[in-house]
Amino acid sequence: MPVPEFSPDLLGRLRAARSIVVFTGAGVSQESGIPTFRDALSGLWTQFDPMVLATPEAFEADPALVWGWYEWRRGLVLRCRPNPAHHAIAQLQHHVPELLVVTQNVDDLHERAGSRDVIHLHGSLHAPRCHHCGAPWPVPETMPEEPQEGRRLDPPACRHCGGPVRPGVVWFGESLPQQAWLLALERAARCDLLFSIGTSSVVQPAAQLPMRARAAGACIVQVNPEPTGLESPHHDLRGPAGTLMPALLDAAWP
Repeated sequence: MPVPEFSPDLLGRLRAARSIVVFTGAGVSQESGIPTFRDALSGLWTQFDPMVLATPEAFEADPALVWGWYEWRRGLVLRCRPNPAHHAIAQLQHHVPELLVVTQNVDDLHERAGSRDVIHLHGSLHAPRCHHCGAPWPVPETMPEEPQEGRRLDPPACRHCGGPVRPGVVWFGESLPQQAWLLALERAARCDLLFSIGTSSVVQPAAQLPMRARAAGACIVQVNPEPTGLESPHHDLRGPAGTLMPALLDAAWP
């Protein structure tokens, strides 16, 4: 991909910004090799629909299947590395007084790249909790093995109530974590610039964030290879985030 050229307006707004929100979706993690729900999976997991597994009802019906599938995902994440987009976003925090990463992703790649302030709207694979009482469960230090075909993994039992430990993600039919969502809305409403990176901008209620920022007068910058549900961003950068974000920072602060 040739070195992109960025408009003077975008570069000027970026340099002048005092508060930035970076809103990221599955496309950013996909560039690190993490499949999205729509990607074909391998082995056992080709037999199941992730959209069906990601519900409280699925966990209650077959906790070993769901826990095993999420442990497979956690192992996959741990074997992947942050890509240049993650690193560029972490670098951006050194150029502005205030930067918040709001991600729909359940991995820890932003943190591993060095981003300090990260909100996980859809929870995290690395924060399991009891399905009954909500008590947190410490993540095992060892790398989970990739399950063999047909293998189910019984979830551990909660130390407080004995209930099954579940993945710490937000499943379909569940509400976003209220404190995280309210903070994301508050920061979007007072930021100068919002990046929407690698997200389809159709998953609600998270897709409201760019609209909240636009209504408050912020500049909206989209970074995505494909068209999305985000209507008329001020700057629409088409291409992989791992290429465009480092180039944008180099152009703004040579």
